[in-house]
Amino acid sequence: MDLSGKVAVVTGASSGIGEATARALAREGCAVALVARREERLEEIAAEIESKTLVAPTDVADDAAVAATVETIREELGGIDVLVNNAGVARGGPVESADLSALRRNVRVNLEGVMNVTHAALPDVLESGGDVVTVSSLSARFPQEGGSGYTASKFGVNGFCRSLRKELSDEPVRVTIVMPGPVVTELNDWEHWDGRAMDPADVAETIVFALSRPDHVELTDIGVNTTEKL
Repeated sequence: MDLSGKVAVVTGASSGIGEATARALAREGCAVALVARREERLEEIAAEIESKTLVAPTDVADDAAVAATVETIREELGGIDVLVNNAGVARGGPVESADLSALRRNVRVNLEGVMNVTHAALPDVLESGGDVVTVSSLSARFPQEGGSGYTASKFGVNGFCRSLRKELSDEPVRVTIVMPGPVVTELNDWEHWDGRAMDPADVAETIVFALSRPDHVELTDIGVNTTEKL
């Protein structure tokens, strides 16, 4: 499917997978709304993208702010064809020593953020017969020690998206979960990482691939990993 002329919203677009995905979709001819908290960084990225862009500084955990942002996107870009839920954090550590507010932040951003943005954008995606792509994690299949809050949030993301897919089974909307393994991003501390990790562009290319399939082809759950086993 040709993506040129589509309007795409990418959350967490100020770095990592979100930034790489925004750039990749722009190269495919999409107009891209870049959503994240860091306005200055979004402006820098937008200035480097040749396609039409909209900088939308927003905390996805704030449902009122999300609703206002989606309304702005609707007014400025004319609707939403593609939603890429990517904004995320990895906070906390072992449950015994973790700060509860840090553990809860995983759920607020990673899970509630997906709910907030999807809820606000879904009327437009339904109208356009578009796509909802959500970046989860292979941690939702292979939980990592010390990452209980993050893992719990990603299990929730997968459950939310799978239920959403059932709700939309009679609609021309595709719901895709992309579950990366290790990726070099600001989310992680790579100074102590011994194994091989992916570049954010590897995940972005997978997202573009899923979106570019013919309308009748829905890639539901995609695991993206390195050649090293978890």
